[in-house]
Amino acid sequence: MATAAERGGRGVTALLVGPAATFFLLLLVLPLAVVVLYSFGERAPAGGYAPAFTFDNYLNLASRGQAFLNTLMMAPVGTILCAAVAYPMAYYLAVKASPRWRTLLLVLIIVPFWTSQLLRIYAWLLILGSKGVPAYLEIIGIEGVRLVNTRFAVLVGMVYGYLPLMIFPIYVSLERLDKRLLEASADLGASPVRTFLQVTLPVSLPGVATGSLLVFILLMGEFIIPALLGGGKVFFIGNALVDLFLQSRNWPFGAAVAVSMVLVMLASIVAYMRFVLGRGDMRQEPLV
Repeated sequence: MATAAERGGRGVTALLVGPAATFFLLLLVLPLAVVVLYSFGERAPAGGYAPAFTFDNYLNLASRGQAFLNTLMMAPVGTILCAAVAYPMAYYLAVKASPRWRTLLLVLIIVPFWTSQLLRIYAWLLILGSKGVPAYLEIIGIEGVRLVNTRFAVLVGMVYGYLPLMIFPIYVSLERLDKRLLEASADLGASPVRTFLQVTLPVSLPGVATGSLLVFILLMGEFIIPALLGGGKVFFIGNALVDLFLQSRNWPFGAAVAVSMVLVMLASIVAYMRFVLGRGDMRQEPLV
């Protein structure tokens, strides 16, 4: 029989965990269960959902194969580009920048998030449009360049839109780096490249992994950037979901696409984490 102290401890635990568990159940588990249920239904004659039990929606996923292919190709590429651009910036902020300038630079990185993403993507639509960069290229004799409505424009929008989410986790990891380790490595005769690979990189990899997961998950569901900068020629799963739920009102098929996207994301994240953990790259102690 549980003692009064044990019962009191369980009560406190339930009181602390209860709100979070309720939030998780109502806003994540139940909506996902409804989506799974809808995915086995049929489209009603006037659009929407009609109760049924069929696998036709999943068997018809191949009709949206191009959207899946574009997303699965460009989301990882966008994540890699974000990491490639963010790492030098985070390294400079954490290791090289003086404390006086560091705060200002961090604020400047956050500033774009103070405006709507739609406005920021429209700005890139003007920059990459016919009156933007291509017009200046024509002045110097480079004609016929088309940047907007291409995969390149979508990748530019991805990197610009999600770069801060990659910078900050890497910055937090690098900020914990003891600079005395860098000095010790140099005193022991290690080259700057070897010091980076054996000291700096292992310390920062947890931040790289965190930032990569954040960016990849959001890019998998992105639809504004492909819709505006891709001009309907670069179709993502997010665009397919908008079309199925809001335009054609085929909710069961849209639910099947959404469930498939969630499964693909889970499989990708599990594979990524196993790869990173299996290599031992998530260790916190650097090698000197």
